[in-house]
Amino acid sequence: MPPTDSLAELVRRLQAGDADAFEGIVRLFETEIRGWLISRCPPGGDPDSVAQNAFVEAFRRISEFSPGTDFRAWLFTITRYQLLAECTRLKRHADYRSRYALHSLSAELERRAATDEPDRLLHLQECLSRLAQPVRIVLEWRYRDELSLQEIADRSNRSLAATKKWLFVLREKLRECVDRKLSAEGI
Repeated sequence: MPPTDSLAELVRRLQAGDADAFEGIVRLFETEIRGWLISRCPPGGDPDSVAQNAFVEAFRRISEFSPGTDFRAWLFTITRYQLLAECTRLKRHADYRSRYALHSLSAELERRAATDEPDRLLHLQECLSRLAQPVRIVLEWRYRDELSLQEIADRSNRSLAATKKWLFVLREKLRECVDRKLSAEGI
C-alpha cells in the first residue's frame, strides 16, 4: 500500500473487494482505538481482543458504511458496541462465579451440618438470635437475599465503605461468639 492512500481511497478499495486495503485502515486507527479501549475497558477486560473484534466486525460490515460519512465515528461506534459486549461477558462471568461460590458455600455448609460441624452451626444460630433485629435484617439482606453491598448501603443509609466495615465487624463478632461457646464446651 503506498503511504499516500487517503482514508477515503482505502475505504473505496475495501468496499470494491480489495481486502489488502484493510491493513491500511487498521494502521490508521489501531493506536487510537487501542488507547480509547485501554482507558475504558474494565478490570479483567482485554482491550486488545476488543480492538481485534472491532476491526473484524468493521471488515465484515464494510458494505454498510456510506462513503462521504465519518468513517472514524462509524468505526468507533462499532468499537463501543464491542466494548459493551465485553463488559456484558465480564459481568456474566462474574455473576457465574458468584453463583458458583454461593453454591459451593451452601454445599460445604450442608456437608458440615451433616458431619462434624453441627455444634458450630447451632451456636451460630444462637448467636444470631441474640443480635438486635436491625442487625439481623442486614445480615439477611446479605446472606439470604444476596443483596449487593451497594444495595445494603443504600437501604441502611450508609456509605459503601461503612457498610463493608459494618459487615466485617458483625461477622467477626459472630465468629467470636461461636468460638466462645465452643470453648466453653471444650471443643
